[in-house]
Amino acid sequence: MITKQFTPKRTVCKVTFKVPVEWAQNGISVVGDFNGWNPAANPMAKKNGAWEAVVKFEPGTTAKFRYYIDGAFWANDDAADSYVANEHGSEDSVVVIEA
Repeated sequence: MITKQFTPKRTVCKVTFKVPVEWAQNGISVVGDFNGWNPAANPMAKKNGAWEAVVKFEPGTTAKFRYYIDGAFWANDDAADSYVANEHGSEDSVVVIEA
């Protein structure tokens, strides 16, 4: 699940990435072109029965991302704004932040 919340002046959009706690035993990271696909950059924390992370984006941003699960598996978000093919023969999730 993805939720978007703009600051009052709409200069930043806080995007909350949230997946069920059952998805991982040890940990999940949200990785994408916004963090160099680095699993250490945006680890998700267990919160209220789910894994969750908040990433800040500028308005007008379109970002590709995936979830990296337990250091071994990749998954997309069912609530992504769209999906695009990647060079690994699968798809990346896309989040679009309106300008």
